[in-house]
Amino acid sequence: MLDPEFIKKIRKMHIKTGRMVNTMMAGQYRSVFRGAGIEFEEVREYSPGDEVKSIDWKVSARMGRPYIKLYQEERELVVMLMVDMSASVKFGTSDAVMREIAAEIAGVLAFNAVKNNDKVGAVLFTDQVEKYIPPQKGSAHVWRVIREIFSFRPEGRGTDIRSAVNYLSRVCRKKTVSFLVSDFHSANYIKELKIASRKHDLIGIVLSDPGEFQLPEAGIVTVKDFETGYVTVLDASDSGTRKSFEKLKLRQYRDTLSQMKRADIDYIEINTRESVTEPLVRYFRLRERRQG
Repeated sequence: MLDPEFIKKIRKMHIKTGRMVNTMMAGQYRSVFRGAGIEFEEVREYSPGDEVKSIDWKVSARMGRPYIKLYQEERELVVMLMVDMSASVKFGTSDAVMREIAAEIAGVLAFNAVKNNDKVGAVLFTDQVEKYIPPQKGSAHVWRVIREIFSFRPEGRGTDIRSAVNYLSRVCRKKTVSFLVSDFHSANYIKELKIASRKHDLIGIVLSDPGEFQLPEAGIVTVKDFETGYVTVLDASDSGTRKSFEKLKLRQYRDTLSQMKRADIDYIEINTRESVTEPLVRYFRLRERRQG
């Protein structure tokens, strides 16, 4: 059983993300993420202004007058949320840790999907795939996804992007729109991203916290790697030490973004001190302009 306060927090997130979709992102999701193809709808008599290429010549010959074929977009999509549950996403120096931000992101994207009658599924992973939630429709399913991200207790501590992406390719035979939500503290995953992006519309969401990039001016501090447990003792009162630490962390972060570019996939940067919706809206608008 979940703690009542925990349930209250999840419900608040559920309401918040639903409101965000209705007020800030209405219509954008649908215009950006289109169906997988088109399907035949009907044949009707030709009218002035219809495209000549739409004429069904066999039907027209049989009927003695021109008829055209009408098609409609196959709207239904499958949206997969691949969410990093490793120990490092428990980090946060603001009001929310990265895992809570990941849950909020997942909620916003899931609500957008179900609002447009699309299915939503999830893959929760660490250094292994921990849980698979099959795609379904409906707001009750969104509640389940948010609840799982908040409450799930993973067995692993590390991050393995490769195993998560390979798992996606195995369980989803048809094309999906897949969001990979992680701090990307992993290695050697470019090849897997490239392969997956040939079949799926794959978008990386890079999580970060401003506190990751700087040491407090607090004398001797102990810095622990959440995933490996490795501990380093640093003199944070020394400005040179603080600058070196900041340069190292910034270089690691820029390397992550470089990996996204080399894999040739879209990515969105979101940190714990900013609104979740603003970066998503910016990306949707950019993608809409690109497609136009």
